[in-house]
Amino acid sequence: MPLNSHPSHAAPNTPASAKDELGPEVSNPLEGFRIGVTSHRRATDLIEALERRGAEVMHAPALKIEPVNQDTELIADTRAIIAAAPDICIATTAYGMRRWCEAADAAGDGERLLEVLGASRMFVRGPKARGAVRAAGLADVGISSDETTSTLVDMLLREGVRGKCIAMQLHGYTDARQLQRLRMAGATVLTVTPYRWAKPEGEDQLPRLIEAAVAGNLDLITFTSAPAIDAMWSTAHELGLYNQLVHALKTNVVAAAVGPVTAVPLLDVGVEPIVPERFRMGALIRLVSEHLSQNHVKLLTTAAGSVELRGKSLRVNGTPIDLAPAPLLLLRALLNAGGKVLSRDALGQLLSQEDSVHALDMTVSRLRRALPDPRMIETVVKRGYRLRV
Repeated sequence: MPLNSHPSHAAPNTPASAKDELGPEVSNPLEGFRIGVTSHRRATDLIEALERRGAEVMHAPALKIEPVNQDTELIADTRAIIAAAPDICIATTAYGMRRWCEAADAAGDGERLLEVLGASRMFVRGPKARGAVRAAGLADVGISSDETTSTLVDMLLREGVRGKCIAMQLHGYTDARQLQRLRMAGATVLTVTPYRWAKPEGEDQLPRLIEAAVAGNLDLITFTSAPAIDAMWSTAHELGLYNQLVHALKTNVVAAAVGPVTAVPLLDVGVEPIVPERFRMGALIRLVSEHLSQNHVKLLTTAAGSVELRGKSLRVNGTPIDLAPAPLLLLRALLNAGGKVLSRDALGQLLSQEDSVHALDMTVSRLRRALPDPRMIETVVKRGYRLRV
């Protein structure tokens, strides 16, 4: 199964702004690692940055942003907000704010919308939303400390919203709990959704990514939106692989989320993702590079030469060696042991099969055949196996 379904792109084509955000080039810290990318918007920037750092990338957009050109519901919601002249407006995303203004302009309502928003008290979810608000010639009076809608709602509830009219720009899906909190506190809440998430039609990349993760053929998967994770869970259910996928993300495959809002669907099922301190793509890429290169590279000098395991890519004396998932699992355990003996029972349990004794013998045999020197794996009679260091 080929992993990289995304063509390579030349670095010079990357916009300067994207280069600045992604940070300086680093010398191949991701060489040998296989990474899944689930985003649709700005996926090219992310993929290019990972590939420049040496990663092999599997691109599988879980959701795409659905266009809203001539979206009658969007225009109707916009006109309802204009007519209501809300006391407070909440902008949650820069992309949504820009699309809202563009759609209003196209419908002939742009100036009236800006007049209404300018007369309201604007709150923003994060710096990017603030930038879009200010680019539209508006000013904000408050920003979330952690870039979450719930924190903004906390701020408004503390100051009191009873009798107020609040307009909220949603970001692809409805955060029903936050809307309910405002309404229960006595506010009238109007919403507008400038873009929506839609499942890509006729695409098989996401099922292939899920199968690759379950089979042990990925080291890490990146996530940049919570709806995309929900879409992945749904697709995994359809494939009958949901439990296996969750288990893989808890054990062998690292999950990397761009921020705490994105991480929620992972945390809900017990998956602990890595999350950068700054909720930006560039910070996510740096975190992925640091985490994998610092925690998932194994180096050991053996009697047969140097062994380097980077994620699921093995080199012996610099020569690439292809290993199936089960032999790779045993080799990683033996490398972690650093030459100490691991018992047959301990190794057999790694394989999670009923006949673990037979499975272990077969897997050790396959591992030895794949290595340039079978004697690297030493049998210690009545005890188990070790690497000859």
